[in-house]
Amino acid sequence: MITVLTHLMFQGEAERALELYSSIFKEFQIGQVEKFGPGEQGERGTFKLAHVSLAGHKLLIFNSPPIHDFSFTPSMSLFVNFDTQAELESVFSKLSSDGKIMMPLDHYGFSTKFAWIADRFGVSWQLNLP
Repeated sequence: MITVLTHLMFQGEAERALELYSSIFKEFQIGQVEKFGPGEQGERGTFKLAHVSLAGHKLLIFNSPPIHDFSFTPSMSLFVNFDTQAELESVFSKLSSDGKIMMPLDHYGFSTKFAWIADRFGVSWQLNLP
């Protein structure tokens, strides 16, 4: 049997991202967390990776020691449906703070309210009220 996870690779800010996401989403659950050990590329004892779940969707959050010439791209995003406009607006406000709004929160015809943003870490989010 195979499993599929969405892998988010951060470059030094993974632990801070986890703190933000778990403070915003009550459905965000942090499972197994690993720290860098002896002989690994990262500084011993610092955050390496975590297995998390957002409303049942499994994510692998990784902190890459080497700095790469690439980061997140908006074409790969987390699409989140909300039950209420108040919840959508709250999450939009928190995730877009110090981030980039690519499509402002509005009615676009295909949804009651929708926004597409990149948070302060560069992770792309599509926020939707069906």
